[in-house]
Amino acid sequence: MYFKYGYGKGFREFHIPDGNVMAELRQNDVTVSLTGIDEVRRAISEPIASKRLSEIVSRGEKTVIITSDITRPMPTKTVLPAVLEELLKAGLEYEDITVVFALGSHRKHTEEEMRYLTGDDIYEKVRCIDSDADRCRMLGTTSRGTPVEIFDEVAAADRIICLGNIEYHYFAGYSGGAKAVMPGVSTRAAIQANHSAMVRDEARAGALDDNPVRQDIDEVVKFVPIDFIVNVVLDENKNIIKAVAGHYLHAHREGCRFLDRLYKVTIPRKADIVITTPGGFPKDINLYQAQKALDNAKHAVRDNGIIILLASCSEGYGEKVFERWINTSDSPDCLIERIKTNFELGGHKAAAIALVEKKARVFIVSDMDRSLCERLYMEPFENMQTALDRAFSLMGPDAQVLLMPHGGSTLPVVK
Repeated sequence: MYFKYGYGKGFREFHIPDGNVMAELRQNDVTVSLTGIDEVRRAISEPIASKRLSEIVSRGEKTVIITSDITRPMPTKTVLPAVLEELLKAGLEYEDITVVFALGSHRKHTEEEMRYLTGDDIYEKVRCIDSDADRCRMLGTTSRGTPVEIFDEVAAADRIICLGNIEYHYFAGYSGGAKAVMPGVSTRAAIQANHSAMVRDEARAGALDDNPVRQDIDEVVKFVPIDFIVNVVLDENKNIIKAVAGHYLHAHREGCRFLDRLYKVTIPRKADIVITTPGGFPKDINLYQAQKALDNAKHAVRDNGIIILLASCSEGYGEKVFERWINTSDSPDCLIERIKTNFELGGHKAAAIALVEKKARVFIVSDMDRSLCERLYMEPFENMQTALDRAFSLMGPDAQVLLMPHGGSTLPVVK
């Protein structure tokens, strides 16, 4: 069988004998009536547990729209026009509106990247800025001890609207909803406090009600009221096939339920070899982001099996603390023990990768130098075919292969 998977802004090709292919995990069939901006407009016109946005916002109110940064596949330029239509209908002027890119702990954008995210027309009309962890306001502390330190421009706004895409998150359960605020526009210390609960068993992909990380995220809204959200679910081709709008919690949960129908995929058993990829740019821009596809793959591989991660990682590791943890460790066990006793944002991703490596051997096909891959206990290969040949030599000619072409989005569940 022949496969062609997204890699950076291009593709990588490889083949596997038919008899070795156990399954290729694609999205489930769901009924879709509208797509793209038409679906976004429908959702905004039918808000969940909320008034329409145009009925919430009043003339002259300073309004902030928080949206995702360049590392996320959120199609901001498709969603923003429909949101702006509602705000202008309410009597707002363009000068009343600020678009804030939620950086969390990520790097700042170039102007070209901001234009790419919003589209030139909106970028010229609306003020667009990055969140700034050094310009935050302390608003309180959650019941779990997380400081609510929020970007000043958000904290000072009269109205807050959050945009985002919903996909599985390896310890927050799902992306989207109030995650635009925490960690989106929070300080590093606040993010670190929130993420420290990732070591708990309940903090896992697809978990909400008992997930301490998600519960902490949602509690932040008591201090930073979110007036309206617009969240979208994307199909394998990054098209909007579902939008939810309205109440930050109820609309988000409806979107999560749809995601489960789309991307929670049942498998008959765990595979000897799992091939996973984030699906190309921007999800494989660096290893810090591509890790999510690796983490979902651990649910599909048998103990002592092999995971092959196909990810460009053109920007290398992608995060300074992540890099420091990697460079100061001497084994996967070292990373796992460190995160339990000394949680540090950035280090948590290194520890998460180490947990996968304790379960299975990890091969990687990327643009990174061999030394960078080996430093994180992965085995680098120049191309997929070479990696597959090596995997079959280790697991045997009859090894069963499961493929995850959208590994960051797909959550395998054994029958």
